[in-house]
Amino acid sequence: MIASPVRPHPSAKNRLQWFLLGLSVVIFAIFLYGWLRPKATPAQAVKAQFMGKINELDTTVSQLQRAINSRQPASAVQAAFRRARLAYKQVEFISAYYSPETTRALNGPNLPEVDDDLRVNAPEGFQVLEEQVFPTFEADQQANAVQTVAVMRANVNRLRKISETNELTDSHVFDAMRLEVFRVITMGITGFDSPVALHSLSEAASALASLQEQLAHYELERTDAKLANQLNNAFAKAIEMLNAKIHSTSQGFDRFDRLTFIANHANVLSSLLLDAQNALAIPVFKESRLLSPAARTLTEAGIFDPGHFVNTDEQRPTPERIALGKQLFYDPILSGNGQRTCATCHQPNRAFTDGESTSLAVINSTQKAGSKTVAAQRISRNAPTLLNAAFQAVQFMDSRVVFLEDQASDVIRNTAEMHGSLPVAIQAMKQRADYRASFAKAYPTGITEHTLKNALASYVRSLVSLDSRVDQYIRNANRPQENVQLTADEKLGFNLFMGKGKCATCHFFPLFNGTVPPAYQETESEVLGTPATADGKELDPDVGKFVLTQREPHRYAFKTPTLRHIAQTAPYMHNGVYKTLEEVIEFYDKGGGTGLGFTLENQTLPGDKLNLNKNEKRALVAFLKAL
Repeated sequence: MIASPVRPHPSAKNRLQWFLLGLSVVIFAIFLYGWLRPKATPAQAVKAQFMGKINELDTTVSQLQRAINSRQPASAVQAAFRRARLAYKQVEFISAYYSPETTRALNGPNLPEVDDDLRVNAPEGFQVLEEQVFPTFEADQQANAVQTVAVMRANVNRLRKISETNELTDSHVFDAMRLEVFRVITMGITGFDSPVALHSLSEAASALASLQEQLAHYELERTDAKLANQLNNAFAKAIEMLNAKIHSTSQGFDRFDRLTFIANHANVLSSLLLDAQNALAIPVFKESRLLSPAARTLTEAGIFDPGHFVNTDEQRPTPERIALGKQLFYDPILSGNGQRTCATCHQPNRAFTDGESTSLAVINSTQKAGSKTVAAQRISRNAPTLLNAAFQAVQFMDSRVVFLEDQASDVIRNTAEMHGSLPVAIQAMKQRADYRASFAKAYPTGITEHTLKNALASYVRSLVSLDSRVDQYIRNANRPQENVQLTADEKLGFNLFMGKGKCATCHFFPLFNGTVPPAYQETESEVLGTPATADGKELDPDVGKFVLTQREPHRYAFKTPTLRHIAQTAPYMHNGVYKTLEEVIEFYDKGGGTGLGFTLENQTLPGDKLNLNKNEKRALVAFLKAL
């Protein structure tokens, strides 16, 4: 008898069919959801990756904290520090853009800061810790390092919390990327934020690598494959130059060819990033900033706005106001004795200085008192150049006023300088038909104290000079048809200025003044320890900005001036103590006032010797004269 085959029970068969059907529906639903679900925008992808990078930064800072707290060998602590700094550089371009205050807490200079409320805030962050663990990590720094790294960890968490609510846009991302390239040029490769360990070059490479990684979210190759390839090649070449083995030591830092890097790599990168933004139809900001949001590089013509630092848009310069201000600048009608003009102390043929150590006072001729001769009187400080004064956020060497209008009125009223009166000058000008016509043409309100000050300020804002041979050489480095050359000494001098000489950590490229890049919103003051006389025997008694704020970090502090046209502006320093550039460089080479032997605990200029040799000093002078 043959047995019948066993068949599945009808109910079991049905269950299997229903299971397979249900599984198919689930798979289809998942596919459909994935197909229909909105894709993350590039800006959202950048944000997600940025948040992940913050977590990586937190991990490396935590590891650094453990290395310090557990008293690991100095080499292990320094290695952990370096990993944490490289991780920080991966988040810097967005962190600095969206959270500048937290970023400053993480990586600001190791100097106390006096805020707007005149509170003195102690420094914190990576630069503080760097000086505690480099060049050697001594036992007496253990407690300080433990405290510093704990605050750093808290600030990383603060950055994470703030960043969670920030909504990134494509325009902001591209703006932040180009500003980071400018930050690398002006601060990264100069050693500004790694002044002791000199890890600047590898850290700059880390920053650029982060930009390249985030740029990939925009899939530029879909829009312009050629441009995408150019950008990837530009990133690769810039990073390769920064990471070259010869640059991994302090000597390598000194030898780095910054001129070539900026002209042939960094400028190419910032330009291509702007091209990519335009190719992707991402709008470029139109807002008013000192540095134009549409700047391709830092040496292009017209990228800095001389009308930016005004109180209101109504005070911006016009051709009529500039012409009127120029007339006023050379008219003794503003002085009390009718014999002095603004040009008395700011002479065009001397780059708008006067060639005096300190300017002659309004009573400037030899007087006789009985049978005795009274020497000519002087004001207390050297007359600075007015060229590029528009690119400073504050005015006067002690930074006591913000706007050029207030500088004009301060000088006119000063009994030692112009000894004039604004109301008297106004009445005198109202008697003159030429002034009545010029003011009416420039201002609806005619002749007033406000319009007089604004006209003078408008003229000063027009005194812009940012096109030296140095600028032309960098701008045209990739255009062989433009025959602009620098000598070997000028090239070496630029690289020394931007590197070993540490000049560019205070006189920032390309303005070569103290207005801090890449935001260019504040102008720094420095404590140098300038001597009273050229023999360097005693500190100059002028306490500078301290008179204004009465805060110890500002004792002997003076605004960092522009170095452009410096060959024409001798003598130098706030008191005109040095007659030549060679003397100035010798002062810096020794370490400023500290190097001269002065006890100056708040000196912001590093007190270490620069150890420049004779040829290097000559090259620095050659470069400065090329400005």
